[in-house]
This record gives sequence, structure tokens and C-alpha cells, in this order.
Amino acid sequence: MARRALKLASLAAATSGIYLYGNKFLDPNDFGVVRVGRAVATTAVITYDYLTSLRSVPYGSEEYEFLKSQVHLRSAERLRELCCANRGTFIKVGQHLGALDYLLPEEYTRTLKVLHSQAPQSTRQEIEQVIREDLGKEIKELFVSFEDTPLGAASLAQVHKAVLQDGRTVAVKIQHPKVQAQSSKDILLMEVLLLVVKQIFPDFEFMWLVEEAKKNLPLELDFLNEGRNAEKVAHMLKNFDFLKVPRIYWELSTRRVLLMEFMEGGQVNDRAYMEKNGINVNEISRNLGKLYSEMIFVNGFVHCDPHPGNVLVKKCPASGKAHIILLDHGLYQDVEIRSNAAAYLPQITQLLNNVPRQMLLLLKTNDLLRGIESALHTRASASSFLNMSRCCIRAVSTYQRNKSHSLYRRAQISFTEALSLWQINLYELFLWLKGSRLGNWVIVLLSRMHHSTY
Repeated sequence: MARRALKLASLAAATSGIYLYGNKFLDPNDFGVVRVGRAVATTAVITYDYLTSLRSVPYGSEEYEFLKSQVHLRSAERLRELCCANRGTFIKVGQHLGALDYLLPEEYTRTLKVLHSQAPQSTRQEIEQVIREDLGKEIKELFVSFEDTPLGAASLAQVHKAVLQDGRTVAVKIQHPKVQAQSSKDILLMEVLLLVVKQIFPDFEFMWLVEEAKKNLPLELDFLNEGRNAEKVAHMLKNFDFLKVPRIYWELSTRRVLLMEFMEGGQVNDRAYMEKNGINVNEISRNLGKLYSEMIFVNGFVHCDPHPGNVLVKKCPASGKAHIILLDHGLYQDVEIRSNAAAYLPQITQLLNNVPRQMLLLLKTNDLLRGIESALHTRASASSFLNMSRCCIRAVSTYQRNKSHSLYRRAQISFTEALSLWQINLYELFLWLKGSRLGNWVIVLLSRMHHSTY
């Protein structure tokens, strides 16, 4: 009976959704009933597919595994189509799902990863509308020039290059006009649908996705919050002269419009760009490891989206130094690992569904950094792990010193810290020698001397 009702509901929702979506004279995304109809229909069809496709096949058999993979793939494709149709919040959540390689079946992550390159673009009229509403002026009043083609488009906003009346070249981040109004309704819709799925499949454990979206999306939609994050991380990491964070122009920034200093460069995983511009890929890899290790273990304030489009590299013509440019500061996590690392250790042995959400974001960050290292062919140097180890030692030592009231004990902690850091430096020197011509020559010489003694 329940399956029959589900099937009828699916058919009704699908029919209404398809009818309205097929009307080319209207933008279906302006109508809540269409967005709801699509989402309900897609959820119903996916649920029905899982309920019926596997019920007559022995669990655990080869046929079962094959059919399960096919259902995963069909469902992922339907989910991708839903995200592309409803846009905005749906694409944002879909992109997040596509990055969960350690949680979701490969059919889902492979299919949903394409959403990173299928973000919608707002029209010139929509852009003008947002700027007019938020800044009270027309584009031609604010800018000498404004490029119509965006530098990049994402699920929530897009960025344009422009020149202010005083000659400053800026990057203008503009929120898609309908995202703000639709986001809260979309999240509520997702929550209701996932609760229904949870009732049908009790083992379904992805309600945390909605909780994360409810917490993080309002922060990402507030561009003033992004500007504050950018200034905060620039101040925290001011000792890293290789790091560049765009300056924020507050006088022309609002919750939906953010004006920043324009910075350009090659993506951090573009080895060909670095070789062409004389940038040392090993230096970039080391500095990237220093940067994120410092954020995670020392400051406890972590940039949570270090995909290559948000991390650029450029060689400074004046100094000849390579700079890392960090963009998109909408989402940061206060991470408690620096003072509470031991509390997480028992949980690491449990299923990843039970790991704190901050840890999942850190795992995602770690995956992205490892992917960048693989693209640059710098993993053999182990620089990221060495830098992470240094930051861990510093963080633990700082915590121990703050808890200690004994001058002798603090001195002992500082000595242990210095010794441990010295050991890491020695090991790094060993790895460098091992990979250098001099090191190979020494190894060959020692090998010959060893054999000559016999």
C-alpha cells in the first residue's frame, strides 16, 4: 500500500513539475511549486528505484552488486539534473556531495563533480538590478569599465572584473538575485524530503547535510562576513610574506556585493603555468602546506574550500618571489583540534558518519591539498607532512606551556619542542640529500666502500 501511494505521489508530482517546467514563456525557478514539484518527483523516483530494483536479488551476490551500482548511477544522474534545474542552493549541496569521496559511492561523487563546472550565470540585467538595489547607483556611475563576461561563476554568485572611477582595478563579486530569497525555502524542502527518505530507509544517515547547510549557507550568503574573514586570515598569517589576500573595499560592499582588490594568477595545480613563469613547484607545495598547517593547528581558523580555482599563484616581477593568492573566504571553520586533539582520537576508529562535521571538512581540505600535490608531482618530498608535523608540535607545546605553572616545566617543554623540530629538520635534510645528485653520489660511494670491505 505504501509503495502504491509513493508511486502515485511520484507520478502526480512529476506530471505537475514537467508541465510547468516545459513552459518556455516563464522562468520556472520563479515558482516555488515548480521547484518543490521537481524535488519531490526526483526524490520519489529515486526512492522507488531503490525499493524495487534490488528486492528480488540475493543480497551480497554479484548480480546484487552490479544492480546496486546501476541504481546508484541512475540516481546520481537524476540528482544532478535536479541540481542543474533548481540551481542555487541545490547546486551548492550537490557540489558538496561530489566532494565526499570518503562517504558516498563512487557513482555519486563522479557524477556530481561536474556541478563545479555547471554553475549558473546571472544576466547583465540581473547584475544591474542587484547593484542598483544594494549600492543605489547604476554600473556606469560606479565604474569606468565593467566586463560583462564573468571571471568565474559559482552556485551562489559570480565575479566580474571592473575599473573604478579613480582607476583602481577591482573584482566585483555579485550574488545571484534569487538565491537569498530561495535558500531558506530550499533547505526546508530538503529537510522534509530527507526526513521522508529516513522513514523509508532507517539506515539513511545524511541528515547532517541539511544541518550543515542550515548553519553554513547564511554565512556564505553574507558577503560582509566573507570580507571580515578575509581580513582576519590576512592578519593571522601576516608573517607569511608569500601569502596575498585581496584587500576589501568596504565603502562599496554589502551583503550581496563585495568589492575586492583584483588579483590574478595561475591555478595552484597548473604545473605548466608555473614552469612557464619560472615558479618553483616544490616551493609552492611547501608554502601551501605551511599555510594550511598553520590555520588548522595553530590558529584554529581554517579556509574550507581550497580547490584550485580559489588558490592562485603568481611571480612578483619586482622581487621574483612566488606568491600564493587565497580567494573566496566565505566559509571558515573554528577547529578545536589545536587544544582538543586527544578528544577526537577515539572517534577516528568509528564510521565517518560519526566524525564531527569539522573533521569532515578537514578531510575534504586534506584531499584537495593532496590532489594539488599530485598534480604538481611534489608528493615525494613529504613537505606537507613535515610542515604539518611542525605545526602540531608547536600547537601542543604552546598548549602545554599555557597549562603549566612551573618555570622549570615550561623550560622543559620548550627544550622538547626545539629538539623535536630539530629532528624534523634533520629528516628533511636527509630526504633532500636522498633526492639530490649529491645524495645519490654519496649513496653510491658508500655502497662501493661497503662492498670493497668483503
